[in-house]
Order: sequence, then structure tokens, then C-alpha cells
Amino acid sequence: MGEFLEGLNITVLGVTIVFLVLTILAIILYFVGWLERRLIERETRAAAKPAVVEAPKKTEGEEVREEKIPPRDLAIITAAILAYLAKKAEALRPLPFKRKVSDVWRLYGLQTSMEEVEDFNYEIGKW
Repeated sequence: MGEFLEGLNITVLGVTIVFLVLTILAIILYFVGWLERRLIERETRAAAKPAVVEAPKKTEGEEVREEKIPPRDLAIITAAILAYLAKKAEALRPLPFKRKVSDVWRLYGLQTSMEEVEDFNYEIGKW
């Protein structure tokens, strides 16, 4: 009876230690997740703040202009890019491929050849 109680004590001690270690690991992982969420929130807050861009200061007699691309030039640039991409796509034409013979026909051929061998053995009398 003493051996049984000693085994029971060791079992309870082992189970307690295992669950204690698992609890500690769960707490550590929860803390790591909490810390990661806090760091991500800080990064998003910093990224969400609009960057302050100072407008160029005007001096006397000087105007600040925004340079825009004229529609004609924009159309020419777009056409050139599309022509380049079309030429590049032409070089990458798909290769022809052969269709794979259906497995049904392959299996039918195997079955037929097996039946021929079977019939041949019956004719000879060697089964």
C-alpha cells in the first residue's frame, strides 16, 4: 500500500509541475502578444501623423508653379509604354503542348492485354 501512495504522490507532483510550467508559458506568450500589440499601435500612430510639408516661400516677384504634364505628352508617354509592353508580351507567347492520353484508355489497354494473356494461357492449358 505504501508503494501505491508513493506512486500517487509522484504522479500528482508530476502533473502539478507540468501544468505549472504550461501556465507560466501561457502567461509569457500572453505578455509577448500584449507587447507586440503595443509596439504595432505605436508604429501606426507614428505613421498616421501627417508629415508636415512646408510650402516653398514666395519671394517678391516670384511665383510658385505646379508643373503639370500636358495631355498630349501624357498620351505619347502612355502609348510608348503600351507599345513596349505589347512587344514584350509578344516575345512571351505560349508554347504548344500535347494533350495527355486519358488514363481510361491506358487502363483499357492494360486490361485488354491481360485478357489476351489469360486467353492464351487457357488455350495452352497452363493456368
